[in-house]
Amino acid sequence: MRVLLIVNTLPPTDVSGVGEQVLQLAAALRDEGHEVEVLGRGADGARGPKVLFPLMVLAPAWRALRRFRPHVVQVHESDGAMAALMVATVRALLEPSPLLVALLQVSYVEEMKAVRLLRADGRVVGEPTFRERAFFLFKAPLQVALGCLTVWMADLVLAPSQQTASEIQRDYQVDSVRVLPNITGALEVEQVERQVARADGEYLLFVGRLRIRKGVEILLEALARLRTRFPELSLLVAGEGEQGSSLERRAASLDLADHIRFLGRCSAGEVRELLTGARALVVPSIYEGMPLVILEAMEASVPVVASRVSGIPEVVEDGVTGWLVPAENIDELARAIEEAWRDPEESSRRGAAGRQRLDSDFRPSAAAGTWLAEVRAAQGPALTQKAEREE
Repeated sequence: MRVLLIVNTLPPTDVSGVGEQVLQLAAALRDEGHEVEVLGRGADGARGPKVLFPLMVLAPAWRALRRFRPHVVQVHESDGAMAALMVATVRALLEPSPLLVALLQVSYVEEMKAVRLLRADGRVVGEPTFRERAFFLFKAPLQVALGCLTVWMADLVLAPSQQTASEIQRDYQVDSVRVLPNITGALEVEQVERQVARADGEYLLFVGRLRIRKGVEILLEALARLRTRFPELSLLVAGEGEQGSSLERRAASLDLADHIRFLGRCSAGEVRELLTGARALVVPSIYEGMPLVILEAMEASVPVVASRVSGIPEVVEDGVTGWLVPAENIDELARAIEEAWRDPEESSRRGAAGRQRLDSDFRPSAAAGTWLAEVRAAQGPALTQKAEREE
């Protein structure tokens, strides 16, 4: 089977869970003997800035359709809307006529709702930046419209968790969304070119874009409550974003400056290096899809302390592979962090259980099998047999 994957963001140019998953899936399908091409931005793909990708990808996508003759075209996120529309419009002219698949990591309706004040203990502990408010007012509604167009055009719609599938089905008014969990392990990790700053001994680790929906403000409040009892407690923050400056100021105001290091943007290899020394990965988000960094922590046998939101409970099992807490709850987050910090043996046990679960459910072979089963069901027996004869 020939498969064309179209995506706006690809590593290493972009730090993107979406792009990472596209490359993971491509590698997994190639291992199963299928031909896969990935079309993104750059010399052989869409030209121009990222914001114009939905339009600029049309010409290279048309060339790829004529040259590669894929049996399946898969677009990713709302940025694939115009490519999806083109494929749906012209595929009757193509031989073979490709199946159109859409894979969406989040619902932008839910992401819009997450651009709001963060409240805890009756106080406002975080607020959106001007840039985040602009996203809420302008970009997010456009992404919702493009997302609706994408799923309406597609023959098969996929999401990384059952919760996200339900959100997309409801918010984008589509009849059915199937689940294709995120995976890790299909790609070699690049060599680390710089020495990433690390604390002495073990530490807590946060990885992600510093935006309001990631809930880092709640994490800082929880650490402030633990600082007196655990003066050795430290946190490394790997990532950059709209909330970066305000988070550094907030850490200083909570007397946490000596306990937290903001490392800025880190590559995939640097994140994996940081995970090797982490007592736990902390994911205090108020909204997510299915965070790739959780799988990376599980691969490193690192337990996860996370909010019980979105698709996270479908990956992290409370009491077994980590700790799940209510979002925006400082007390519960502090309690979970305290348990992970003061009991390294229990942390190690849950980390080992996470690695076992990863190997069982979130490896490339499992994703390739699920993807192929969903695609073949959508194609129907006759088209599947025809594609197999053409290989």
